[in-house]
Amino acid sequence: MAEVTAALVKDLREKSGAGMMDCKKALQENAGDVTAAMDWLRTKGLSKAAKKSDRAAAEGLVAGLVSADGKSGVLIELNAETDFVAKNDKFQQAARHIAATALEHEILETIAQAKTANGEVVGDMITGLIATIGENMRLRRTSRLSVGQGVVALYLHNVQGEGVARLGVLVALESAGDQQVLKDVGRRIAMHVAGTPTPPLALASDELDPAVVAKEREIQTQTAIESGKPREIAEKMVEGRIRKWQEEVVLLKQPFVMNPDQTIEQLVAETAKQVGSPVTVTGFVRFALGEGVDKGPAGPDFATEVAQLSGQS
Repeated sequence: MAEVTAALVKDLREKSGAGMMDCKKALQENAGDVTAAMDWLRTKGLSKAAKKSDRAAAEGLVAGLVSADGKSGVLIELNAETDFVAKNDKFQQAARHIAATALEHEILETIAQAKTANGEVVGDMITGLIATIGENMRLRRTSRLSVGQGVVALYLHNVQGEGVARLGVLVALESAGDQQVLKDVGRRIAMHVAGTPTPPLALASDELDPAVVAKEREIQTQTAIESGKPREIAEKMVEGRIRKWQEEVVLLKQPFVMNPDQTIEQLVAETAKQVGSPVTVTGFVRFALGEGVDKGPAGPDFATEVAQLSGQS
């Protein structure tokens, strides 16, 4: 029997799109013959992934998970071609396994190569799902937040199953105050991030992407010029408009969606008084399924959830 080398496995994996362990087994079963191994994979339905890899995958699920101590949280987006797949039990379970793995491995490429709690390599698990379900899939992105003391709160909207949804938000609150109070406030802020008409672009003004600010400044300048103002006057007018725009897109300056008379910054200050300890929002993450891939809103019933939660106050 020919030796099954790592190079042979790599070659077969690139040609077939099948998982690494499947490729190794195929070569072992066929004495290291790559062509015969390809046929073996085809008979097992494991090379289907390669044929589907160029098909658009913009549906799927966002999965979220918070660690047992409440100090770390993660969001992942696992895509498929149709929303029908999002209801598949195996697909949902895979998303949950990936989220649990992402709590330990922050970088996307590392997650793909890591093993889940059941010992399966994430990348191979996805390849197996492609072959079994018959749609192209991809682990698109992941993000993790952690605090030294305090909580990371999770909110999932348009829930499709346990721990999986079409939109997910994490909010990190650093504080030595009561964790239950912090968790409740963090979840309310996460609901705000999910449901506010203008999703925040940054936590504070100085964290806004300079390229985004420059683009907005140029748009506002051109708008003022086209209204008939000389450029030097238009540029002065724009500074005020930029400040107003920043208040609209910076989380801490936004009116709280459950109480528009109060900003998020004021809510945090009120919480600090309640728990008797400083409270700082150190970060937030918002994943809407398929955003940036020409997808629609996450769902129509956010207002109902806000009303229900507000009624519990």
